[in-house]
Amino acid sequence: MIKNRLKVLRAERNWTQAELADRLQISRQAVISIEKYKYLPSLELTFKIAKLFDQPIEQIFYLEGSL
Repeated sequence: MIKNRLKVLRAERNWTQAELADRLQISRQAVISIEKYKYLPSLELTFKIAKLFDQPIEQIFYLEGSL
């Protein structure tokens, strides 16, 4: 399973799910689904997320048990 650090990164910046959604131009429900591992974002969205947090994709998304 692919996991992510989106919730942690968002919390470090004191952003709400709605604020993150606005910054990424997606719905708040999409943010919720990504954070709960119910939705894997597209490659395009993955790149947007990495750019927003100024981190490599691998530091945000990872295979369960690899970190």
